Formats: sequence, C-alpha cells, structure tokens
Amino acid sequence: MGKVFRPSNRESRILNRIESSKEHARRQAIQQIPECMDPLANAMASKLVENGIVETTSQNKLEEDLRVCLDNLTRADEFDIEYKTTPFRRVVPNPHTVSLYLTAYVIEKLIDHKHVVDIYGDDATVYAAIHQQVKRFLP
Repeated sequence: MGKVFRPSNRESRILNRIESSKEHARRQAIQQIPECMDPLANAMASKLVENGIVETTSQNKLEEDLRVCLDNLTRADEFDIEYKTTPFRRVVPNPHTVSLYLTAYVIEKLIDHKHVVDIYGDDATVYAAIHQQVKRFLP
C-alpha cells in the first residue's frame, strides 16, 4: 500500500513561497514589456529571420506583428495566457512566460499571415531563438 503524502505546515509554506515567487516574476516580466516593446520586437524579428526560422516577404511587417502580440500579452488576463501557452509547456523544462506566449503566437498565428512564407524548425528551435532575445530585455 502506498504512503499517503500529507505535507507538513512547514512544507506547505515553502511550496507557497516558491509558487508566489514564480508568479511574482511572471507578473513583473509582463509589466516590463511596454518599456522595451519596440527594441524587443525588432530583435526578435531580426533573430528569427537571421536564423532562417521565419521566411518572410517583409521583416517590418513581422516586427509589427510581434509588437502587436507583445501589446496583447500586456492586456491579456491569466486565463488567456494559460490557454494559449498550454500546448507548448513541455517544450523546455522551466519556460519563461513571455517567450512561451510569443512561441505560441509564431507557431499558431503568424504562419497564417500573408507576409510569412514559411516557418522552419521545431517548437524548441523557435522557443530558443525567441527566448535568447527575451532574456536580453526582460529578467
């Protein structure tokens, strides 16, 4: 018969602190997006095109689309963020919320835009390219 796990009061406090610190870091990153929205969108668009992940007819349109996505993220509620990022949660062990949201946008929505020819690479490749730029601008 398996052992029933009942966390002690001390363990539950530690788990609550860990969860609250993760949630605080998530909210803080989303709140900092407006301060660096334009350079972040520019850096991501450039990196996606340079790495050959996104083939586009207009890098400016790609940058504009990423800027709109970042703006939508700043106004999204918890449910919308969770709903859009859930299919991609297993891409990396400890994903950054902003990077994951942008990865979901690129893979699911951006591919249908008329200025995007094709998107190459798997989910992890797209996430890595986006996260590399996000961590430069956000904690």
